[in-house]
Amino acid sequence: MSLELISLENIQEFAHQYGYWAIFWGILLENLGIPLPGETVTLVGGFLAGSEELNYWLVLSDAVTGAVIGGACGYWIGKLGGWPFLVKIGKLFRISDERLLNIKDQFSQNATKAVFFGRFFALLRIFAAPLAGIAEMPFGKFFLYNLAGATAWASVMVTLAFFAGRVVSLEQLVAWVSQFAIAALLILVTLIVIPIWIESRQVKGAAGE
Repeated sequence: MSLELISLENIQEFAHQYGYWAIFWGILLENLGIPLPGETVTLVGGFLAGSEELNYWLVLSDAVTGAVIGGACGYWIGKLGGWPFLVKIGKLFRISDERLLNIKDQFSQNATKAVFFGRFFALLRIFAAPLAGIAEMPFGKFFLYNLAGATAWASVMVTLAFFAGRVVSLEQLVAWVSQFAIAALLILVTLIVIPIWIESRQVKGAAGE
């Protein structure tokens, strides 16, 4: 899918044409790993609700429902076939099975946080659910945190666009949220990568001694 097809103008056009269905499917498909800007779709829905073209509560319900169903589908994709696929990717990048099992265990210990807070990070929003399935997180527990995270994320995005959209342009609002998301993602990656790098250095040092 080209960037032109998922531009803000096109998303607005889809939302005007298909209304609540555009919001529901846009968010659901993003959660299935299709490169659609679910965050922008949600902001557009909230913006249209603020301008009284759509109903706030229906937009919010669409966003939550699409995120929950998409997350559940992602969970079962990871549960049923994610681990063999991850092993193949690991071999491609020369990551040992032992290292992958270690990563899986680490994710399992933080799975609830990843599922809930992952909603606010673009990449985690796509991968948290399949990773929860791979980590064999109980589905009942996953569903509760998936629902809570989807509700919190959708409420923030829709409400922000509903009110802020009355004083700033949609383009400016999307740009600010995108910049914040990129900064948050960089901070998250730093917090994850640095401890792994330090641990790797310590292991190599111990092996050398």
